[in-house]
Amino acid sequence: MPILPRADLKVGFACNNRCVFCAQGDKRTECASIPLTELVDRLKSVRDRTQGLVLTGGEPTAYKHIVALVEAATHLGFHPIQVQTNGRMLSYEAAITALRRAGATEFSPSLHGSTAEIHDGLTRAPGSWEQSVSGIRNAVRSGAVVVTNSVIARSNVHDLPALTALLASLGVRQAQLAFVHPVGTAELLFDEVVPRLADVVEPVRKARDLARAAGMRLVTEAIPYCFLRGMEELAIEDEIPHTTVVDLDGQIADYSAWREAEGKSHGPPCESCAVRARCEGPWREYPAKFGWDEFVPVEAG
Repeated sequence: MPILPRADLKVGFACNNRCVFCAQGDKRTECASIPLTELVDRLKSVRDRTQGLVLTGGEPTAYKHIVALVEAATHLGFHPIQVQTNGRMLSYEAAITALRRAGATEFSPSLHGSTAEIHDGLTRAPGSWEQSVSGIRNAVRSGAVVVTNSVIARSNVHDLPALTALLASLGVRQAQLAFVHPVGTAELLFDEVVPRLADVVEPVRKARDLARAAGMRLVTEAIPYCFLRGMEELAIEDEIPHTTVVDLDGQIADYSAWREAEGKSHGPPCESCAVRARCEGPWREYPAKFGWDEFVPVEAG
């Protein structure tokens, strides 16, 4: 099945969580939301080059015109239409029913811990774990495609296997573990938030084994191949659709090109690595802080 190009539309940066790893930082104070007519115009401007659509923010479900926006996107012919969300509003069945009727085909809710203590500590929003768990359960029941996202941070590395088991028990068929991108709030709280990649390997391996046993597909994002030895199939980068981002100010950017050329980086160990051509490397902020000693090239053969 071909990977269709998609648009990533920022609907505004209002959010009901205050995640310690938020890549958007303080943007919520710059622009909580954007007028519906303007967002629809932005969709029209990229329709000729994109097929799928992912609505992001901030928290898209906090946008009061989100249902009307999904309806407009459906009318313009976008498909699939994914709502990337923290999942809290999906705990209300009326909300998820309205989004499905408007044309939303996919949900990407996030969950960052197997317990409220871990998850709410990361989101800095008491009660968010309970709502997100309920939202994921409702999304699965709705019949939509559900792909969860969990950010790997210092305080939940040990919990990745238990988190994976919980997601499987909720009926999730595909889950992503994304290594934290140290920008925005995560950059400000770098020492508190960002784990060492070497410490992620065994928890990810255990999570992979649990996912396999449960019949759930597990993937990773932003974990270089040299930390995925023997589990290279987890790397999702080759399957990420070519993405055109329509940002807060209406500027249109080629996120796929940016991610490979500027977002991530390669260092001296990568020069002799057998999988250099496939691996995007780590987020560049990581080796800028820790250096490249942790990275051991994969040998050919």
